[in-house]
Formats: sequence, structure tokens, C-alpha cells
Amino acid sequence: MQKTTQETINNIVWRACDTFRGTMNSDAYKDYILTMLFVKYLSDFYREKLEALQKKHEGKEERITKSLKREKFVLDGRCTFEYLLEHKETPNLGEIINKALERIEEDNQEKLEGIFRNVDFNSEMKLGKTKERNSILKNILEDFADPRLDLRPSMLSGNDVIGDAYEYLISHFASDAGKKGGEFFTPSAVSTLLAKLLEAKEGDRIYDPTCGSGSLLIKASKEVGNHNFAIYGQEKNGQTQSLSKMNMFLHEINDAKIEWGDTLRNPLHIENDHLMKFDVVVANPPFSLDKWGADDLSEDAYRRFDYGLPPKSKGDYAFVQHMLTSLNAEGRMGVVLPHGVLFRGASEGRIREQIINDNLLDAVIGLPANLFFGTGIPATILIFKRNRAKKDVLFIDASREFDKDKNQNTLSNTHITKILKTYKDRKAIDKYAHIAKPREIQENDYNLNIPRYVDTFEEEEAVDIALTKQKIIKIESEILSVKAQMNTYLQELGL
Repeated sequence: MQKTTQETINNIVWRACDTFRGTMNSDAYKDYILTMLFVKYLSDFYREKLEALQKKHEGKEERITKSLKREKFVLDGRCTFEYLLEHKETPNLGEIINKALERIEEDNQEKLEGIFRNVDFNSEMKLGKTKERNSILKNILEDFADPRLDLRPSMLSGNDVIGDAYEYLISHFASDAGKKGGEFFTPSAVSTLLAKLLEAKEGDRIYDPTCGSGSLLIKASKEVGNHNFAIYGQEKNGQTQSLSKMNMFLHEINDAKIEWGDTLRNPLHIENDHLMKFDVVVANPPFSLDKWGADDLSEDAYRRFDYGLPPKSKGDYAFVQHMLTSLNAEGRMGVVLPHGVLFRGASEGRIREQIINDNLLDAVIGLPANLFFGTGIPATILIFKRNRAKKDVLFIDASREFDKDKNQNTLSNTHITKILKTYKDRKAIDKYAHIAKPREIQENDYNLNIPRYVDTFEEEEAVDIALTKQKIIKIESEILSVKAQMNTYLQELGL
């Protein structure tokens, strides 16, 4: 039989979104689509395991049941996609789906508790009255019942097909709906670049304090090459945290610790009454978050703000300081931020100066504008390391090298490779990269604005005045000749 490709999954599930289009925006319906994809995957996975055990143990139900309990999750017969499809004509279909989701959580509390807390398939407010709601839910089930959508592990064409399809959908929802409050979905190319810059290794603890749907954590973990790593994340938005947990599961990361809460006001990854320490910290926090909690955190139990409190209206350096405090003695971190963090003064300038003087900043990488869904502003990647041997800072201006894709700019593999090679080689490149010594940064008053260090000015060719004057004289002569010829034609015509 033909394998199920990622393209097939993407196309089928994206078409399933047509059920909702016109009745609500994607920010509202994405949870229903992504949850149903997750349930279909669980059902197909479990069905294949069950069939294999039934064949192996030939009707010995006790042994089959015992073996199933050792699998990565348990699925009751009333929770499967097939069960829901059989009941698609039931008047209370939304209630049946909700009960199935509740059972999945109850039977897998340690791994899936709270994963469906923010989705209600029986919501009149979101899905309409009973008749309309049942019609929508029936259509969803029929869309996902497409025989080409076979999500059994043996039928998938690659290890990350389901997870990548999930990422595909999330990125399209981000493109369709946009984001508010400075929160932007991290494009796949930026996630890949950041993950490769940090090079997570076997045995590493990897952490994202604003993990969103988990794409940065997943990309970072892929650099390890096996499953010997530990994933930690925290996300303030409950719906997005649920998506992140599903995303981890679909990428076969079954023991990720993704917490729900405000990282700045209430960090949840704590060890011995201190912030847990990590080998790799990666994040794309909300850009210049307003009301991030400065008043609440003037006295911080975890001593995250020894460099000083950032302004109340911009939380960028609050996240940076939280991340730095979360690094272990040899840790490295990468964070995507708006360009303002490079040059804004006052309290942010003082914080930046102390971080640089403590030799924590390793590199500043300028990215092209219009990479992120929902905003055209350019961003920068800052790389920090503890226990750095070098004292200089590498500046890379990659802002002018990108591919244009409709309304969105993208980084190709060629662009990513060039940035990575420049970072690893750590050599100056004319109009692209510069290595700044501490004195140079001090002389610039700790302003990290990239054009101060990477000169991208293109000199115009010198104008040959004498030659230009000759050309003007020649053109004027030609104009007089043309006018004389036109007058001759007009006289011949009697005009």
C-alpha cells in the first residue's frame, strides 16, 4: 500500500478547514482542527498496536490488555475516532466528543492531563445551536475519515510526518489570523537557524520560557540526533500550551515538561527553591511586552533582575535576564528580539552595558524584515554564553539576503548555511560580518545597532562631469535636429 505523505495530510486537513471558513476566523477554529488531528493520530496508532498484539497473542485478552497498558498511552474503545464516526448522526454529537476527550485525559493523566481543557465541541457560542453544531461536527469527522489519511506508524512516509503537518497547520493559522500583543509564531527557517546556532548535544536540558506551540524546542531537540535530551517549556496562554503538549507528542517527544503559566510572574521550573538550570535556553518572547509585571517583580525571589528592572512598558530585557539566570555554568542561549533592544537607552541601556561587561553576549545577528506572520518589523537574534573565552562580539548583518515568497520573506537553506558558517568561522566579511572588540563597543556607548559595526554602504560610481557635459550637448543637438525635421514635415502637410 502507498505510504501517507506529509503533503497528503496537509492537503486533506487544510481542506477540512473549509467547514469553518465563513463562520469563524481561524484563531477560533484552529483548536477543533488540531484536536481532531491529534485524536485521529492516537486512534490510528492505537489500532495498529492492538491489531499487532491480537495477532501475536491470538485472543489471549489478558496478555493483550497487559501489553497495551505498557504502551505510551491508553485508549478506551469509546474514545477512538472510529467510535466518534459511528455516532456522527447522534443529536448530541458535541457531548459525545467532549466525553471521549475527557476519558483520554483521565486514562493518561500523567502525560495528557489538561490537554483538551480549552476546547469545547459542544459550545453553542462558538459552534452554534444544536442543529448547526451537529452539522459542523459531522463534516469534520467525515473530512478526517478520508481513507488517504492513514496515520498508522507503519503507513507514514517519515518519522516526523504528523508533527510536521501539525506545524504546517499552525503556521497557516498564524498567517491567516495574525497575532496580538507582540506574540508572533516563529517561522520554521528562524527556528531551524536558532537551533543550529545553539547545537544542543546529547544529555542536554533544553528550555523555552515562552514556548508557544513548541516549534523552537522541537527544532533544538532535533540537533541532538537521538532522544537523550530533556525538554522543558512554559507558556502563558492555556490554549497554546495545550497545542504545544500535543505537538511534542506528535513528534515522539513523550516526556516533555510543558507548564502553563506566566513565566515572569510565576516561573514553574524550580529546583531546590531556585530556578532550574539548563544547558540550552531558546525563546522568541513577545516583542516589547507592555505591562509585563515590573510592579510585581521589584522584589524577585529568584534574583533574576540583578542588572536592574526594565521599563514597565517593554519586557524584552525581563525575558533576557530570566533566561540568563536559567543558564547553567556552561550554558548557551539564543533569543529572537526586536531591534530596539540593541540601542534603547535609560534602564535598558544600563542592563545591556552590564551584560556586555560580564562577557555574556557572543553574537548579534540581524534578520530580514517581514519574516514573521503578523508584523513586518525586522528582528535580531542574540546569542549569549556563559564561561566565554573570547571577549569580542560577532555582528552579522543578514538583513538583505532573503527570498520573496508572496507577501512574506523567507530564509532559504543557502541563507541559513551562510549565517551558520560565518558564526562558526568567526571572521570578518566585508559588508556582512564584523568582530567588535570591547573597546569599540564601549566607544559606541554600548549601542549595538548593527550598522555601527557592519558597514553596508555601497559607494556610487564617481560622476565624470566632462563626459556628462558632452552627452548633454549631444542630446540637445539631437533634440534641435528632431525639431527641425518635425517642422519640415508640418510645412509639407500645410500645417
